[in-house]
Amino acid sequence: MSDFLSVSGLRLSYGRTEAVKGIDLEVRQGAVVCLIGANGAGKTTTMRGLSGLLKTAAGSIRFCGEDITNAPAHKIARMGIRQVPEGRQVFAEMTVDENLSLGGLQVGDSADFRRRREAVLDRFPRLRERLTQHAGYLSGGEQQMLALGRALMGGPKLLLLDEPSMGLAPLFVEEIFKIVADLRQDGTTILLVEQNAQAALEIADHAYVLESGRITLEGPAAEVVNDPRVIAAYLGDH
Repeated sequence: MSDFLSVSGLRLSYGRTEAVKGIDLEVRQGAVVCLIGANGAGKTTTMRGLSGLLKTAAGSIRFCGEDITNAPAHKIARMGIRQVPEGRQVFAEMTVDENLSLGGLQVGDSADFRRRREAVLDRFPRLRERLTQHAGYLSGGEQQMLALGRALMGGPKLLLLDEPSMGLAPLFVEEIFKIVADLRQDGTTILLVEQNAQAALEIADHAYVLESGRITLEGPAAEVVNDPRVIAAYLGDH
């Protein structure tokens, strides 16, 4: 069992509707793990449970040796789990720079804050060009870069990426996955939820398939991508 992130018997509900039905998953430090599945499978719900935005109905979540089951979201963020939510959710009326600053609120040292900000702007040159613009005026791809940059300002130990390519033009999709590959190369640990199963499996070390709130298949991504069930359901003409 991984001592980095380990999830056991996790159940998550919205009212009386159980969306995640007792799943187990692990993320090893330095790995990219993808979670694929159809709309409504429970992928985003899982991410919300891991980041503390949704209370667990049952099961446990351990991170870096500590039980974080039902810990408040701000504590989980302070421990180093940062989520880039589905739909980006940048603050449209705030500038790019202000959005980035929010991501670094928990950074106590001003020199460290400036170093992280420069690192983010070096990684995303478009954001440097648009620092004083309101985030609402950015393109979808640029907003996704801002959401990623905001999360990276927190110096995440684990980055939760929820549908980073959703709604983006093909050119930006390619760019976003290149950024994910670069983050992996830099040693960032990532749990990736993505409907673009082909792209996710190509970049991941390990994969889980989630169907109707249950894990139906898991294994090394290089094996999962060639599984006939995955090809038929998610990859089409593979």
